Amino acid sequence: MNTLIRCTRTVLRLAALLPVAAALIICAPLHAQDRIAPAPGVKPDLTIDALSVVRVRAQAAADARSGRTLGRNREGTGVVIDSSGLVLTIGYLITEAEKVEINTADGKVYPATVVGFDNATGLGLLKSLVPVPVKPIDLGLSADTKERDMVLIVGFDGVAPAYVVSKRQFVGYWEYLLDEAIYTAPATVNWQGAALVSREGKLLGIGSLAVGNALATASAGVPGNMFVPIDVLKPVIGDFIANGRSTTIPRPWLGVTSQEVGGNLVVVRVSPEGPADEAGLKAGDIIVGIAGDGLKGQADFYTRLWKSGNAGVEISLDVLRGNRVENIKVKSIDRNSYFRARATY
Repeated sequence: MNTLIRCTRTVLRLAALLPVAAALIICAPLHAQDRIAPAPGVKPDLTIDALSVVRVRAQAAADARSGRTLGRNREGTGVVIDSSGLVLTIGYLITEAEKVEINTADGKVYPATVVGFDNATGLGLLKSLVPVPVKPIDLGLSADTKERDMVLIVGFDGVAPAYVVSKRQFVGYWEYLLDEAIYTAPATVNWQGAALVSREGKLLGIGSLAVGNALATASAGVPGNMFVPIDVLKPVIGDFIANGRSTTIPRPWLGVTSQEVGGNLVVVRVSPEGPADEAGLKAGDIIVGIAGDGLKGQADFYTRLWKSGNAGVEISLDVLRGNRVENIKVKSIDRNSYFRARATY
């Protein structure tokens, strides 16, 4: 009942903010075995398989460095994108995975291998080792998606209609930045790797996060979901398939988890045995500049970090400790070299 009350309140707030029919919004997803009532412009009698999604289960290596934050056993959604069995998902589900399987809506299990993971986009790619009887989805143009567009969020357990409520920059605390992410509302469950599907049935994005405010207006406070737009995949998918990653020169990575406060970065955590950890950076330190130049927030920090040179370049950080600023030099690395394993058979 509490969930229904919260959902109703969210719908009413959206109705006030968007001149669309709030009655079309359904907060609780329909189940995989159910038929899906058609939204305007969507073909009737769609099923989960018809929308090209599968369940992804992954088990990370026992010594996975990502295990502390992501856990060892992970579950989410994948989207079949070609007839050879390529499945697109969100990368953190399969980071350092030693075993991956794909489940279709009828409960059948298919072994899969990790093709690759792209740090810049956050997307991951799998390949089923046995043909999967699921028709691949067509890729859409996320650049053409507009605020107030109605979409479907398709997870492995069902479908929920939603609205695109904003398109804007996303800055992650784990050295991650998207120039323009897609935000939807209301919030839905099981969004990890979920397909964002247009009225025409084309793939617009891959689910990444639940967010506290999907709207661009800071005061609105409408929960929702953030999707990685599909257009960021297109320039790198050839490299992805051929090499397991983009062959562009890797960015420098420090291994710093941070929170922005007043334009500066408070270090929340450093990745164990990562560059920042080995340089002596620790939780509670405040990064106030790079090489003597002050910061204007996380996005500014990442942009300047990545413009400093290729992975391996030494980064001079200005760090506030107590009442004094210290200079700490961190030798960056390629983030891919930090991880332990990927699933092969």
